Amino acid sequence: MINEMKKRSKDMTFIRQKMDLTFSLSRKEIVDQQPMVSEIQERWPALFSEEQICAEFYRVTTKELLGTFRSASDEYSTRLLKLYRAKTGAIGQEMEKLLDKLDHQTSDIGLHRRNTDLQGLPLFLREDSEKLLRTCLETDPDDSQTRGLKIGILTVLEDDGAPTLLSRFQNIAVVLEEDIVLKDLPDLPTAFALLFGLLYALNINFPKENKYTFEVIETIFMKLSTNCTQPVRNLKTKLLL
Repeated sequence: MINEMKKRSKDMTFIRQKMDLTFSLSRKEIVDQQPMVSEIQERWPALFSEEQICAEFYRVTTKELLGTFRSASDEYSTRLLKLYRAKTGAIGQEMEKLLDKLDHQTSDIGLHRRNTDLQGLPLFLREDSEKLLRTCLETDPDDSQTRGLKIGILTVLEDDGAPTLLSRFQNIAVVLEEDIVLKDLPDLPTAFALLFGLLYALNINFPKENKYTFEVIETIFMKLSTNCTQPVRNLKTKLLL
């Protein structure tokens, strides 16, 4: 299976079959030994493909990852934005900048609203968004792009002079342990869902700096648990009003 993943043209049917057959073995190894992400990449490289992240998430939770996440994003989008706009003064300038950027969009408004929902979550929950969502320029040195980013999403922007509200992205990537493990993702919601799926697949605890953000995804978006902390419970109550 490791050799198959190195091929340019992979036999995905073969990989699916082998991943299904070895699920109990890989799961026991990951949970019991708690290896570094780089070690898991060497042993189980298929776990870092979009298809197998979704498959592994289903094996662990019996929930469909991307579809469930996208449906929840659509369901809660309007209410989240309403809460954000009501709190701009209390939350600060970062939220105002985020909403101002949304207001300047003229195309694909649905996607931009979902992006804003997700970017605004850590701000609304008063967490450190920079420890989860990082933006850099394509010309920034490679070693500086992920430095210090343990669990997060990297958005690489075109370097076409002074940055603007509508700067275009070159790449969206998922980062674990300061290394890019997924890249060339189509949009932020997909990156968020796959990062969440990887945390489950690799048995990684939610980062303490953004614990509430991931708890919202777990309990409100994905409905995987009913237990949540008070800040998340408060948000859930407001979303249901």
